[in-house]
Amino acid sequence: MKNLFSLKNKIAIVTGGSGFFGAPISTALAEAGAQVVIASRDAGKCEQFAGTIREKGFLVEGMGLDLEDENSIISFVQLVKERFGRIDILVNNAVSREGFSDLENIEKESWERAQTVNSTGLILITRSVIGVMREQGSGNIINIGSIQGAVGPNFPVYGSTGMTSPVNYTYDKWGMVGFTKWLANYYGKYNIRANCISPGGYGPGVAQLVGKEEFVENYKRLTPLGRFADDDDIKGPVVFMASDASAFITGQNLLVDGGWTSW
Repeated sequence: MKNLFSLKNKIAIVTGGSGFFGAPISTALAEAGAQVVIASRDAGKCEQFAGTIREKGFLVEGMGLDLEDENSIISFVQLVKERFGRIDILVNNAVSREGFSDLENIEKESWERAQTVNSTGLILITRSVIGVMREQGSGNIINIGSIQGAVGPNFPVYGSTGMTSPVNYTYDKWGMVGFTKWLANYYGKYNIRANCISPGGYGPGVAQLVGKEEFVENYKRLTPLGRFADDDDIKGPVVFMASDASAFITGQNLLVDGGWTSW
């Protein structure tokens, strides 16, 4: 059973790997035995975070990657391939929140800028990595979505806090789920799997919601398990989807939401 969940000798890329969800995802893959490459525009931040994981004896390094720049994407993938010889796992976790807004207030320039990462960047990094995976005859794509890509936003949950769910986020995350299924169906014949993990509310972010207690209480009340997710709640599903424990699973959207979408 331990071997099924082991990622020993696997090479994994995590975009946005030192951020909100990225940090526990990168840590989990390393703890399961993978050589993890943490990538974002801030190469220094990536390497700094990678260093904290390496201190614990795991295999991690940080690299620069600009998902708005096609040349950066191509160069990055080539560098990883040259350095490690293969790419087994790609976790598409990076997201741009620039210009997030409701529909009537959204600005064209901000929308397009965010889409260069959330749509075009997602496509281009996956395209580059898929080429490597086809050559080696195996691979695993994991897209990090959201419950906003499975159900419509529950606007009343925000109450009088002034918080909302931006139209950009719902658009991007629903598109990610569809893209995941397309990848799974098209590339299954090459022994490449693709799945989506869609988390719900995330506990570490709650500490930033000072003065937003109404939302916090509403969210807990509307979640069957009555709480937000913590780091371990995302780490387990990521290792499962990245490992041979899920070898016969592809094209799926795994909801990690404490039951939010089950009502």
